Amino acid sequence: MRAAEDTRDPELHPRFWEGQLEAARRGSLAWGFAAFFIGYGGYYLGSFILSALISAHVGGFDAANPPQLGPLLLLSFAPNVLLGLAPAVYSWRSGNGLRSDFGIVPKWRDVRVGVLCGAAALLASWLLGLVLISLSGQPPAGSGITGLLGNERTVWLFLFALFAFLGAPLTEELLVRGALWGALEHYRLPRYAVLLITALFFAFMHMEPWRMPILFAGGIAMGLARMITGRVSASVIAHATNNLIPALAIFLAAG
Repeated sequence: MRAAEDTRDPELHPRFWEGQLEAARRGSLAWGFAAFFIGYGGYYLGSFILSALISAHVGGFDAANPPQLGPLLLLSFAPNVLLGLAPAVYSWRSGNGLRSDFGIVPKWRDVRVGVLCGAAALLASWLLGLVLISLSGQPPAGSGITGLLGNERTVWLFLFALFAFLGAPLTEELLVRGALWGALEHYRLPRYAVLLITALFFAFMHMEPWRMPILFAGGIAMGLARMITGRVSASVIAHATNNLIPALAIFLAAG
């Protein structure tokens, strides 16, 4: 009797067979580029509007009647939410839902792989940070919304740190390792090319030139979680693990 045909990719490391099977079950995300560009465009438009609001609010600062900065911290979440909203809406309307299209519901394996990849991202960030400081000195001082954080722990600051830990990983991963990754897969780009392209875009979208190498390395680690499991939930967990220490630093540094 003829043996059953082995459909696994002979050039793919055995560790990534799971991701290959998940991609086959998921099917094509032909709408991935549309979701990606709409989400990213909405993010830029939202950021532009937010910057104008902050400039108008802070520009008219009156020491006798200081502005309430807490709501501005909450408002700063809005552009980032748009990153994940477009892929979610496209998945609901044109796809098979978030669970099927992106694997957004985590399995225990996603947790294990995600935490390990997130820890690798943290280690790479620390090492690259030391190298960059030795080469070019300390990073430039923060600007924009970071200037509104202040020195007092408030519920607004807690929500900001919580979003940095959980919200931003979810929305950014839905856009980058969800819609963009799925679109590149649809056009049959090699897996490692998809990994590099998504990591490069992840670094670029943050618009922080000094941290570009750090963000690129983090994007590679998060992308590996996505590649190994085939599910965005693993890269979300890796991203959240990577963001945990910065989120704690934001909150604990105040007060």
